[in-house]
Amino acid sequence: MGNEWLQGIFRPIPATFDKQGDLALPELRRNLEWGRGDLLHGFILLGSNGEAVHFSDEERRQLVSFVRETIPEDYRIIAGTGSFSTKHTTQLTQDAAAAGASAAMVLPPSYYRSQMSAAALQAHYYEVADDSPIPIVIYNVPNCTGIDLNAEMIAQLAEHENIIGLKASTGNVVKLATLRHTVEKDFRLIAGSAGFLLPALAVGADAAVLALANLAPDQCFELYQAAKDGDQDKAKELQLRLVELNTAVTARWGVPGLKEAMDQIGLYGGPVRRPLLSVGSDVRSALTDLLREAGLLPLDPKRGSAPRNE
Repeated sequence: MGNEWLQGIFRPIPATFDKQGDLALPELRRNLEWGRGDLLHGFILLGSNGEAVHFSDEERRQLVSFVRETIPEDYRIIAGTGSFSTKHTTQLTQDAAAAGASAAMVLPPSYYRSQMSAAALQAHYYEVADDSPIPIVIYNVPNCTGIDLNAEMIAQLAEHENIIGLKASTGNVVKLATLRHTVEKDFRLIAGSAGFLLPALAVGADAAVLALANLAPDQCFELYQAAKDGDQDKAKELQLRLVELNTAVTARWGVPGLKEAMDQIGLYGGPVRRPLLSVGSDVRSALTDLLREAGLLPLDPKRGSAPRNE
């Protein structure tokens, strides 16, 4: 399988739980059906927004299988499969492939962080990639792992034929530019946030994984297309308009904030799993203001049929 499909925008789907903390799959179905467009090429499951660390292995398999059965065949699934051990990561990757994932997104193992030398990390990724029936995307998110893979390390990993891309969540555009100059053109560079989408595309990013696409898909699509078309004035205006709301549902209030915002626009956010806590009334009010400023309240009925939660 070639890498051409890994372009455009992928939506990192937040996990849907009911009040008892169990998977709420009917609500997930509604979220998956909303906000599609020509530039949406698939979904990220079991990433940071998907609360992957709160899932059992069986729940992971159930989720990927459900989404694969629910979405059209032309949409791809990239499933997070990173774990602390190489053996467990390999098993999770094989499970994801069997459940219908097109690729696996793999964090660097971080528990024994001081021992994660370049040699250890290369051995880990190479072994996972060797034993994986689907391609591997490196997931660099040092805010969560405490490990920031440098450009030299990523370029070395990119030499493996089954490691096809990098999801970069640091906002380090210089590193992305260095990699675009260094690695082969078919190694995909993926911007991990709408907050730096325009500069990432400007230095050669191929795709984007945008939490904000769960709330404002049209605006994300417009920004991506304007950047690709070379319409810098429009792209810059859209980028600046999206920064504050994107920061609110990523760096500032994280998954609880994103889920609350989804609830407010009529999708299903629902509760988070412990130890995360839902947002308080002050954050809820601030999100309402930001959503109104972004034109996302009330939900435009032409955007889809997702009803407001009662």
